Amino acid sequence: MASLYTFDEILSIVNTEIKKIEYGSAPKSLFEPISYILSLGGKRVRPALALMSYNLYKEDVERVIPIALGIEIFHNFTLLHDDLMDRADMRRGNPTVHIKWNDNTAVLSGDAMLIEAYKEIAKIDSQYLKPVLDLFSTTATEICCGQQYDMEFEQRMDVTIAEYLEMIRLKTAVLLACSLKEGAIVAGASAKDAENLYNYGIHVGLGFQLMDDLLDVYGDSSNFGKKIGGDILCNKKTFLFINALLSEEVKDDLISWVNKENYDAAEKIKAVTAIYNKLNLKQKSEDLINDYYKQAVTCLDKVSIDASRKKELYKLAESLMTRIS
Repeated sequence: MASLYTFDEILSIVNTEIKKIEYGSAPKSLFEPISYILSLGGKRVRPALALMSYNLYKEDVERVIPIALGIEIFHNFTLLHDDLMDRADMRRGNPTVHIKWNDNTAVLSGDAMLIEAYKEIAKIDSQYLKPVLDLFSTTATEICCGQQYDMEFEQRMDVTIAEYLEMIRLKTAVLLACSLKEGAIVAGASAKDAENLYNYGIHVGLGFQLMDDLLDVYGDSSNFGKKIGGDILCNKKTFLFINALLSEEVKDDLISWVNKENYDAAEKIKAVTAIYNKLNLKQKSEDLINDYYKQAVTCLDKVSIDASRKKELYKLAESLMTRIS
């Protein structure tokens, strides 16, 4: 039986490989932002999942390195463009690319990252290239759809919970799921196992994004890497916000804060957080996160591998969904 790597060991492999990536040397202004955003670190969960999924079946995880790198480069490309669209000034505790350089650089360097992601994916064994590339391309389009929904929601005050959950499925969950399924495909897993790993990723991704929403309000900025209350200040349609808007008890108060053009940022964050507290929305969100965690575990249970080999994936799901405590 193949040796099983721990998550930390997988992470070490991923980080080592990311440092080895070589981009074009000129113009420096195009490639330097790519190296910059990848150097900021992050959880590296997506590339790690590709290796962890493969490692359920086989030991030579270097075979899926191209997928892991392609997915991580692609993920950071989406962050680079998301930050520009959101006018965010911080990413992982550092200035975003459009702040450190400029908007045009953020667009073009992001485009270059998308190309680099495909170049990495294309290095996979030819026998797996078509299914891997097809899934990756479908996932990339889905993520664009999720981002478009997210932007459209900014102009709407009638976003439903179902619409929001579909948006975060597309924007966040599908890439986690893609990472797992692609690792399984290259490992020669059964179609059933690959699908159960994909669904595990979807449920982990949904819970992960809901936790991110919670952390934006209730987290510690020193650990979170972003300013607390950012979603509140830009009236982002999160699970918390939508639930509050559905409550006749606080709806008018919330809308009044949305419509205010001149306000003290700290005061708005405090007031909207008080609205969420009044409706016990932190607990409601945590309950839903826990539901997704249970569904993720159920999907992982169905994967036809001994439970002892899946322990790192069980642990990872739990850690991603308990970050607030």
